[in-house]
Amino acid sequence: MTQGSTQQRLRSSALKQQKLGFLGGGNMANAINSGLIDSGYNPEAIMVCDLNEAQLERFSARGCHTTQDAAELFAWSDAIVLAVKPQVLKSVLEPLAELAQQQRPLILSVVAAIPSSSIDQWLGGELAIIRTMPNTPALVSAGATGLFANPLANQQQRAFAEHIFQAIGEFCWVAEEDLLHAVTAAAGSAPAYFFRFAEAMTKTALAQNLTEQQARQLIGQTMLGAAKMILQTDESISQMCQNVCSPNGTTERAIRSFEANNIDEWVDQAMSACYDRSVELSDLLAK
Repeated sequence: MTQGSTQQRLRSSALKQQKLGFLGGGNMANAINSGLIDSGYNPEAIMVCDLNEAQLERFSARGCHTTQDAAELFAWSDAIVLAVKPQVLKSVLEPLAELAQQQRPLILSVVAAIPSSSIDQWLGGELAIIRTMPNTPALVSAGATGLFANPLANQQQRAFAEHIFQAIGEFCWVAEEDLLHAVTAAAGSAPAYFFRFAEAMTKTALAQNLTEQQARQLIGQTMLGAAKMILQTDESISQMCQNVCSPNGTTERAIRSFEANNIDEWVDQAMSACYDRSVELSDLLAK
C-alpha cells in the first residue's frame, strides 16, 4: 500500500469517527443516516434528535444514539445536520445559540430555502456552515446534492461534507449560495418532473394495452438506462437523442411531436417557476 493510499485510508477512518448529530429524524435524515452506516460509518458516532419517539426507533435499531433534547445533541456533536421543516428552524435554533457558540460544531443544513446567513445569525454568528440541496433519490442512494460552504468552513470540514453526501449519491459544489436556487430547479425538485413524465407515459402505455406492471418496468428501466448513458458517456445529450432517431422512423416522429409542442419552452417555464419560488421562499423564511 502506498503512502498516499494509507493517508487517504486514515483520513477516511477519522471522518467516520466524528460525532455527527441529526436535528430532525425525517426521511432525508433517515436516507443520509442509512447511507452513511452502509458505507461503514460507526453508528455509535451518530446521535439523532427528534420529538417523535417512533421516528427515533429506526435510528436506535441501527445502533445510533437518540435523544429528544436538542441541547444534548448540540453538546455532544462535532457536526450537526439540520433536517427539520424550514418553517420551524428559527424557533428551534435560537434557544441553542449560546450552546452553539460554546461548542462551535460544523453545521450542515439540508433545510430548503433558508440561507446560511440566517442560520448563522440564529446560532449566534461566526460558525462554519455548509448548506446543501439534496433530492429524494437519496432514499435509494442515488441522490444528487448541491453543496455551498460559507467562508468559515475549512477544507477538512468540506471533506467531511463530501464524505456524507457521497454516501447517498453524487454531489457538486457551487461557488455562490444563490446558485442553490438553480440546483433546486435542476435537481432538488426535478425527481417530480421525471415522475410526472413517467406517469404521462404510463397512461398512454395503458391505453395502448400494456399492463401497468409492464409499463412501469419498461418506462422505469428506460429512464434508468438513459440516465446512465448521460452520466457515463462524453456525447452531448442532443447527439444521444439523434442517435436513437432513424430517418422517418418511429423515434423521429415522437421527437417531432415534442418539438411541435414547444418542449423547450414548457420545460423552461416549469424550471423557471421552480427557481422563482425558491427565491420567494428564501426571502420569506430568512427573516
